[in-house]
Amino acid sequence: MARLRGIERGQARTEIEAAVDHAVHYAGWTDKLHAVLGTVNPVAAPHFNFTMPEPTGIVGVIAPEEPDVLGLVAEILPPLAAGNVVVAIVSERWPLLSLHVGEVLGVADVPAGVVNLLSGLRAELVKPLAGHRDVDALLDTTGDPEVVRLAADSVTRVSRREPDDYLEVGDSLTRIEPFLELKTAWHPVGT
Repeated sequence: MARLRGIERGQARTEIEAAVDHAVHYAGWTDKLHAVLGTVNPVAAPHFNFTMPEPTGIVGVIAPEEPDVLGLVAEILPPLAAGNVVVAIVSERWPLLSLHVGEVLGVADVPAGVVNLLSGLRAELVKPLAGHRDVDALLDTTGDPEVVRLAADSVTRVSRREPDDYLEVGDSLTRIEPFLELKTAWHPVGT
Protein backbone atom coordinates (compact mmCIF):
# COMPACT_ATOMS: atom_id res chain seq x y z
CA MET A 1 0.00 0.00 0.00
CA ALA A 2 1.34 3.42 -0.94
CA ARG A 3 2.23 5.69 1.95
CA LEU A 4 2.54 9.45 1.93
CA ARG A 5 4.68 11.07 4.65
CA GLY A 6 4.13 8.03 6.84
CA ILE A 7 0.33 7.81 6.65
CA GLU A 8 -2.02 5.64 4.65
CA ARG A 9 -3.49 7.02 1.45
CA GLY A 10 -7.02 6.84 2.89
CA GLN A 11 -5.96 8.87 5.93
CA ALA A 12 -4.33 11.47 3.65
CA ARG A 13 -7.57 11.73 1.67
CA THR A 14 -9.53 12.21 4.90
CA GLU A 15 -7.18 15.03 5.95
CA ILE A 16 -7.45 16.82 2.60
CA GLU A 17 -11.26 16.51 2.63
CA ALA A 18 -11.30 17.92 6.18
CA ALA A 19 -9.06 20.82 5.03
CA VAL A 20 -11.55 21.60 2.25
CA ASP A 21 -14.42 21.43 4.78
CA HIS A 22 -12.57 23.95 6.98
CA ALA A 23 -12.06 26.27 4.00
CA VAL A 24 -15.74 26.17 3.04
CA HIS A 25 -16.83 26.66 6.65
CA TYR A 26 -14.59 29.68 7.36
CA ALA A 27 -15.39 31.23 3.99
CA GLY A 28 -19.01 31.22 5.10
CA TRP A 29 -18.14 33.34 8.16
CA THR A 30 -16.54 36.20 6.26
CA ASP A 31 -19.78 38.02 5.43
CA LYS A 32 -21.46 37.24 8.75
CA LEU A 33 -18.97 38.66 11.27
CA HIS A 34 -20.40 42.19 11.17
CA ALA A 35 -23.92 40.88 11.76
CA VAL A 36 -22.89 38.54 14.59
CA LEU A 37 -20.30 40.68 16.40
CA GLY A 38 -21.34 44.20 15.42
CA THR A 39 -24.00 46.02 17.35
CA VAL A 40 -25.84 49.28 17.82
CA ASN A 41 -25.33 50.30 21.43
CA PRO A 42 -28.14 52.01 23.36
CA VAL A 43 -26.90 55.27 24.88
CA ALA A 44 -28.73 57.89 26.91
CA ALA A 45 -27.35 60.84 24.99
CA PRO A 46 -27.91 62.56 21.65
CA HIS A 47 -25.49 60.15 20.01
CA PHE A 48 -25.68 57.14 17.77
CA ASN A 49 -23.20 54.54 19.04
CA PHE A 50 -22.21 51.38 17.21
CA THR A 51 -19.52 48.72 17.47
CA MET A 52 -18.08 46.83 14.52
CA PRO A 53 -15.36 44.19 14.12
CA GLU A 54 -12.15 45.01 12.24
CA PRO A 55 -9.11 42.86 11.43
CA THR A 56 -6.19 42.96 13.84
CA GLY A 57 -3.62 43.31 11.03
CA ILE A 58 -0.74 40.91 10.51
CA VAL A 59 -1.05 37.54 12.24
CA GLY A 60 1.88 35.17 12.64
CA VAL A 61 0.92 31.49 12.74
CA ILE A 62 3.20 28.74 13.97
CA ALA A 63 1.45 25.74 12.47
CA PRO A 64 1.67 22.27 14.02
CA GLU A 65 4.17 19.73 12.76
CA GLU A 66 1.43 17.17 12.16
CA PRO A 67 -0.96 16.99 10.49
CA ASP A 68 0.97 19.20 8.12
CA VAL A 69 -1.63 20.34 5.58
CA LEU A 70 -4.77 20.06 7.70
CA GLY A 71 -3.04 21.66 10.69
CA LEU A 72 -1.81 24.57 8.58
CA VAL A 73 -5.17 25.14 6.89
CA ALA A 74 -7.11 24.88 10.17
CA GLU A 75 -4.82 27.45 11.81
CA ILE A 76 -4.55 30.04 9.02
CA LEU A 77 -8.26 30.15 8.17
CA PRO A 78 -9.57 31.86 11.37
CA PRO A 79 -7.27 34.90 11.00
CA LEU A 80 -8.00 35.01 7.26
CA ALA A 81 -11.75 34.89 7.86
CA ALA A 82 -11.29 37.90 10.15
CA GLY A 83 -9.65 39.80 7.27
CA ASN A 84 -6.02 39.63 8.40
CA VAL A 85 -2.75 39.04 6.60
CA VAL A 86 -1.11 35.76 7.66
CA VAL A 87 2.57 34.86 7.89
CA ALA A 88 2.78 31.16 8.74
CA ILE A 89 5.63 28.83 9.58
CA VAL A 90 4.81 25.44 8.05
CA SER A 91 5.78 22.00 9.32
CA GLU A 92 9.56 21.63 9.49
CA ARG A 93 9.43 17.88 8.97
CA TRP A 94 6.80 17.83 6.17
CA PRO A 95 6.91 21.24 4.43
CA LEU A 96 6.25 20.19 0.83
CA LEU A 97 2.50 19.62 0.91
CA SER A 98 1.99 22.77 2.98
CA LEU A 99 3.88 24.77 0.37
CA HIS A 100 1.52 23.32 -2.24
CA VAL A 101 -1.26 25.05 -0.29
CA GLY A 102 0.58 28.27 -1.11
CA GLU A 103 0.47 27.36 -4.80
CA VAL A 104 -3.26 26.71 -4.57
CA LEU A 105 -3.78 30.08 -2.90
CA GLY A 106 -1.65 31.69 -5.59
CA VAL A 107 -4.08 30.65 -8.33
CA ALA A 108 -7.20 31.17 -6.22
CA ASP A 109 -8.92 34.47 -5.47
CA VAL A 110 -6.66 35.17 -2.48
CA PRO A 111 -4.82 38.45 -3.17
CA ALA A 112 -1.03 38.30 -3.41
CA GLY A 113 0.68 38.82 -0.06
CA VAL A 114 -2.32 37.91 2.08
CA VAL A 115 -0.92 34.46 2.93
CA ASN A 116 2.83 34.11 3.32
CA LEU A 117 4.26 30.65 4.04
CA LEU A 118 7.72 30.20 5.55
CA SER A 119 9.60 26.91 5.52
CA GLY A 120 12.89 26.02 7.13
CA LEU A 121 14.23 25.39 10.59
CA ARG A 122 11.63 26.48 13.13
CA ALA A 123 14.27 27.48 15.66
CA GLU A 124 15.54 30.04 13.15
CA LEU A 125 12.12 31.25 11.96
CA VAL A 126 10.22 31.62 15.24
CA LYS A 127 12.46 34.31 16.73
CA PRO A 128 12.09 36.89 13.94
CA LEU A 129 8.37 36.15 13.51
CA ALA A 130 7.43 36.26 17.20
CA GLY A 131 9.61 39.28 17.91
CA HIS A 132 8.74 41.35 14.84
CA ARG A 133 7.17 44.68 15.72
CA ASP A 134 4.85 44.66 12.69
CA VAL A 135 3.21 41.37 13.71
CA ASP A 136 0.02 42.28 15.59
CA ALA A 137 -0.98 38.81 16.84
CA LEU A 138 0.48 35.32 17.04
CA LEU A 139 -1.16 31.92 16.95
CA ASP A 140 1.15 29.41 18.59
CA THR A 141 0.60 25.66 18.48
CA THR A 142 3.99 24.74 19.95
CA GLY A 143 3.52 25.77 23.59
CA ASP A 144 7.08 27.10 23.63
CA PRO A 145 7.43 29.74 26.40
CA GLU A 146 10.07 31.50 24.30
CA VAL A 147 7.32 32.51 21.83
CA VAL A 148 5.45 34.40 24.56
CA ARG A 149 8.65 36.06 25.79
CA LEU A 150 9.57 37.23 22.29
CA ALA A 151 6.04 38.47 21.64
CA ALA A 152 5.99 40.36 24.95
CA ASP A 153 8.98 42.42 23.86
CA SER A 154 6.97 43.79 20.93
CA VAL A 155 3.62 43.79 22.80
CA THR A 156 2.13 41.21 20.43
CA ARG A 157 -1.05 39.38 21.39
CA VAL A 158 -0.52 35.59 21.60
CA SER A 159 -3.22 32.95 21.21
CA ARG A 160 -2.20 29.50 22.25
CA ARG A 161 -3.78 26.43 20.81
CA GLU A 162 -3.17 22.79 21.50
CA PRO A 163 -3.04 20.88 18.22
CA ASP A 164 -5.97 18.50 17.95
CA ASP A 165 -7.13 16.06 15.31
CA TYR A 166 -8.59 18.97 13.27
CA LEU A 167 -11.12 16.69 11.57
CA GLU A 168 -14.03 18.64 13.07
CA VAL A 169 -14.31 22.39 12.56
CA GLY A 170 -15.40 23.03 16.16
CA ASP A 171 -16.43 26.39 17.63
CA SER A 172 -15.22 28.60 14.82
CA LEU A 173 -16.36 31.95 16.19
CA THR A 174 -14.15 31.57 19.27
CA ARG A 175 -11.28 30.75 16.89
CA ILE A 176 -11.91 33.92 14.82
CA GLU A 177 -12.50 36.42 17.66
CA PRO A 178 -8.86 36.66 18.89
CA PHE A 179 -7.95 38.12 15.49
CA LEU A 180 -10.55 40.90 15.50
CA GLU A 181 -10.63 44.32 17.11
CA LEU A 182 -14.01 45.68 18.15
CA LYS A 183 -14.14 49.37 17.29
CA THR A 184 -16.82 51.65 18.72
CA ALA A 185 -17.84 54.87 17.01
CA TRP A 186 -19.94 57.73 18.38
CA HIS A 187 -21.90 59.85 15.97
CA PRO A 188 -23.97 62.86 17.05
CA VAL A 189 -27.63 62.92 16.06
CA GLY A 190 -30.06 65.83 16.03
CA THR A 191 -28.85 69.32 16.87
